[in-house]
Amino acid sequence: METRIRIKLRSYDPVLVDRSAKRIVVTARMTQAEVSGPIPLPTKRTLFSVIRSPHVHKKSQEQFELKVHKRLVEIRNPNQETIDKLSKLDLPAGVDVEIKMI
Repeated sequence: METRIRIKLRSYDPVLVDRSAKRIVVTARMTQAEVSGPIPLPTKRTLFSVIRSPHVHKKSQEQFELKVHKRLVEIRNPNQETIDKLSKLDLPAGVDVEIKMI
């Protein structure tokens, strides 16, 4: 049976996510593991409207937007060296990493 590691990366900064995904792919390929990705997943966009003044001028509002960028990396047939190097990999603080063994 084929084992796989599925890594999901999330961040507000798209450059940070891409750099982190690239580092994971390079690290996995150095250990002779098969890598699929990074696959860009849909960006979640959240919009906020805030009234500028607390008492009057309801029509005067500011719009803010929050984007969450996501990437998926899948590693097939990882060996013990792959798992060790991925666990020791130092990623930036703004990136959320979710790892699943399938």
